[in-house]
Amino acid sequence: MAEIMLQIMGRPYPIRCRDGEEAHLTHLAGMIEQKAREAQQSTPGLTEVRTLLFAALFLADELGDLKREVAGRQAQLPLGDEDEPGVRAVEALAQRIEKLRVTLAASAADA
Repeated sequence: MAEIMLQIMGRPYPIRCRDGEEAHLTHLAGMIEQKAREAQQSTPGLTEVRTLLFAALFLADELGDLKREVAGRQAQLPLGDEDEPGVRAVEALAQRIEKLRVTLAASAADA
């Protein structure tokens, strides 16, 4: 089990993760940092907690849009038996995204 220090809004957050996931979590922290900056720019004077809340809402909104887009595209595709491996791969990716969302939500709650 690895431990890394993520910097979000100038504040350090120690996070434990599986070995090899450090770079990915650092990338995710960068996405959160970007959304937090957007929240601060659009609504000056937010507290740190509310800034992170808005960042999480921005990311959740984007995730929701992407899920709807994928669902719409899947509904348009006539899938046959030969497409089953692709369908499984997309479903596995969606599950991984959901697990990362849960992990980030839990980390934010611990902070």
